[in-house]
Amino acid sequence: MKMKHLSFTAAALALAACSPSAPSAPAAAPETPQPPAEELLLPLPEGTVPEITAADIAVRVKTLADDVFEGRGPGTPAGEASAAWIAAELARIGLQPGGDNGSWFQQVDMVNQTVDPATSSLVLTWPDQDELSLALKDQAVVWTKRQNADHISFEPSDLVFVGYGAVAPEYSWDDYAGQDYAGKTVVILVNDPGFATGDPALFNGKAMTYYGRWTYKFEEAARQGATAALIVHETEPAAYGWDVVANSWSGAQSDLVRPNGGEDRAMMEGWIQRDVAVEMFAKAGLDFEAMKTAAKTPGFQPVPLEGVKARGEIHQTIDKLSSRNVIGILPGTNTPDEYVLYTAHWDHLGMKQGAPGEDFYADQIYNGAVDNATGTAAILEIAEAMKAEPTERSTMFLFWTLEESGLLGSEYFANNPTVPFNKVVAGVNIDGALPMGRTRDMTVIGYGASELEDILKDVLVAQDRIVTPDGRPEAGYFYRSDHISLAKKGVPMLYADGGEDKREGGLAAGRAAAAAYTAERYHKPMDEYSDSWDLSGFEEDVQALYEVGLRIANSATWPTWYPGNEFETARKASLAGE
Repeated sequence: MKMKHLSFTAAALALAACSPSAPSAPAAAPETPQPPAEELLLPLPEGTVPEITAADIAVRVKTLADDVFEGRGPGTPAGEASAAWIAAELARIGLQPGGDNGSWFQQVDMVNQTVDPATSSLVLTWPDQDELSLALKDQAVVWTKRQNADHISFEPSDLVFVGYGAVAPEYSWDDYAGQDYAGKTVVILVNDPGFATGDPALFNGKAMTYYGRWTYKFEEAARQGATAALIVHETEPAAYGWDVVANSWSGAQSDLVRPNGGEDRAMMEGWIQRDVAVEMFAKAGLDFEAMKTAAKTPGFQPVPLEGVKARGEIHQTIDKLSSRNVIGILPGTNTPDEYVLYTAHWDHLGMKQGAPGEDFYADQIYNGAVDNATGTAAILEIAEAMKAEPTERSTMFLFWTLEESGLLGSEYFANNPTVPFNKVVAGVNIDGALPMGRTRDMTVIGYGASELEDILKDVLVAQDRIVTPDGRPEAGYFYRSDHISLAKKGVPMLYADGGEDKREGGLAAGRAAAAAYTAERYHKPMDEYSDSWDLSGFEEDVQALYEVGLRIANSATWPTWYPGNEFETARKASLAGE
């Protein structure tokens, strides 16, 4: 049963009842800043303990995934209320604020852009003068990153197939070589050539590189001067189905306020279904599968789709809003100017409007219980444990906004850090934990990256568990969570998740649970909390990650990236003060 709404007055009374007593003497130190009481739509928990327990985790996950927060959409009143709840919980635990001007928050100015599907369009024209107006959401999802105009359109443009859309000098690879893309629409495959071939000598073999990420593909298309950029969706290389695309890229799309208003981006960006691409290539006299084979071959050259053109139009509403990262600090007892980080994103997809009578959208709230109420609850749990056991170094707890919009909250922090990165020792990121019970392992996403893995391995010995590499490196999970924003600045980050080898049921049971979540709940309204969840395994995971941070925070060592890692150079430059 879901928790009921509370009135603002009742919430304020509940906060007063649950929070530490106010000082009785005027001379006492001022109270820790509190978020406005009217933002606290649900009360803070009572009776939590410093020990890490499944019961405390459950209370926090259940609260954060409640309907009252309406899916924790950044910039919405209900979504920002969840950020206020997190800040109030940090204050209750006893942390100090680490945000702007002594507050709990780092303000992140944002833009919400909402495409009107009724008046927007993507139309393909063929050599025989026929045309296909793609059904938005069913055959295509389109948007624009341009923030300064509510109406954008482009006339019929030539289409060019650019393979995987990668310009990777370190791999001697350039999918855009030899052509001018001004006024053209580029068509791009998902993932990268290494995934397509499985050849470990090509890119990073089955493990996705950053060149396989959709964010990179649209950024590169813009750098090449393309008018529009379309990615062809295929479930296996994307690692998610079309429903995830339709859900994630429909409705309001958030971005940071850009200095140039996004004018350097393509006029239209989007995804198209595979069968649309097959027809498109056929109309140009090309075989889609044959072109995919060519695209994974070194020396691939871009291929014009002769006679096929695309025109597009976007009508959008543009809302300038503000969201916020939440930051709490536990000062260290010996070296308080050195920091260990714990990070998780608090946001999810908010609410989506579906067509009248559309059963799939009967529940329009995307609660995000697994993604990422679990991670948020976990680092609140760790914060409470850390408060009871002061450490030599400081610990900073960061709750990001706008992760679901492209890791934007962590990107903002990375470009506007509240402490110098050469004072950040290392960090742990938690993003989405399945309630599958106890496992014999923990999974490290991006395995083989840093010495933090060695610490985790040692910690897990006491739990009779082992570290296992990510079983699906081709999905690119290492590049799909907020730790990557800090890794790019050189900070060693550990992104570990629950294992798959269940103590009851083994690998088969664990993989089945993960597959079921991806198919049935990921980025869907069904990602909801249930009192039937088995959080015993997640309790062990949180305990292990707490121990990792504790060891770093009580040492003088600086864990680093393994030699040859792509972020090693940035770390050396950061520590050198460059």
